[in-house]
Amino acid sequence: MASYFIRRLLLIIPTFIGITIISFFILQLAPGGPIEIEMMNYRTGNTRDSESGTFSKGGSNFEIPESILNGMKKFYGFDKPVHIRYIHWLGNLLTLDLGNSYTYNNKPVWDLIVSRFPVSLKFGLAGFILSYLICIPLGVMKAVKNGSKFDFFTSMIVFIGYSVPGWALGAILLIFFGGGSFWDLFPLGGVVSQNHDSLPFLNRIWDGAYHMILPVTSYVISSFAVLTILTKNSVIETLSQDYIRTAYAKGLSEKRVLISHALRNSLIPIATGLGHFISIVLAGSVLIETVFNIDGIGMLGYKSILSRDYPITMGILVFQSMLMMIGNIFSDIIYVFVDPRIRFK
Repeated sequence: MASYFIRRLLLIIPTFIGITIISFFILQLAPGGPIEIEMMNYRTGNTRDSESGTFSKGGSNFEIPESILNGMKKFYGFDKPVHIRYIHWLGNLLTLDLGNSYTYNNKPVWDLIVSRFPVSLKFGLAGFILSYLICIPLGVMKAVKNGSKFDFFTSMIVFIGYSVPGWALGAILLIFFGGGSFWDLFPLGGVVSQNHDSLPFLNRIWDGAYHMILPVTSYVISSFAVLTILTKNSVIETLSQDYIRTAYAKGLSEKRVLISHALRNSLIPIATGLGHFISIVLAGSVLIETVFNIDGIGMLGYKSILSRDYPITMGILVFQSMLMMIGNIFSDIIYVFVDPRIRFK
């Protein structure tokens, strides 16, 4: 089994190279890159110094001098072929150097990601825990009461939740419950209030939780339906097994049969998507963070794509792809602990 996981870890290397090659080449060759943006800024009177990266006033004519254009290409590294640029980027990555941002005052990309990681982690982890605390008991109840009125009513709620994306629900919640709306119950966005630092300790805790209610609700709805139905179907299948009927025949209570025999074996399919959920928890949700103006990794990635900030875009891609691949291996490890019968060879 150890050799299996070693091979999985080694497989990360070619997979990672394949992901980054495709993404890097697409970004570098796509229209509307930083050179085009700088040319537009120059024509409107704002240029970036090729050495310092600061903006200064430029000409308003449409003819850009060759020296200015060459300076732009040198600053962004476009004076070299695309494959050379990728090799240079990959070499820097081996030293944990993700480059510097084009749009955040030339700050290191690694520092930008690290500074926003706690924000995404807080919201994502809260949504992750709440999803499992709600969906697993609900799925078990639906399996036990399959075909009942409770099952029918909760199924309607589940499928309504499945049809509404998390970011869309977030927008709806802001319309009805955000500041200045029908019911002014929650803030329009952000992580904390402006006077958060001046509040007493308990009030600061409440202020942070208060700002989390609507975003975390949107996080939960994203996995609510899938996790609930997966739990229900898995428990129903387990309850039909012979060893479950044997447990009932031995006189065990329904509660003990569900917890000691059915639930543990039913968790195997749920563990399949655990790696995916972990990547969302740690890397944030782009659309939900954008809707609620949460300055996390998701928002950082969204802004970097709009502004063609390639170093940030590639840095977040590295972060998220590594989380996804490691999360998948983590799911396999969970298999072994949940079901000792599983052996990887």
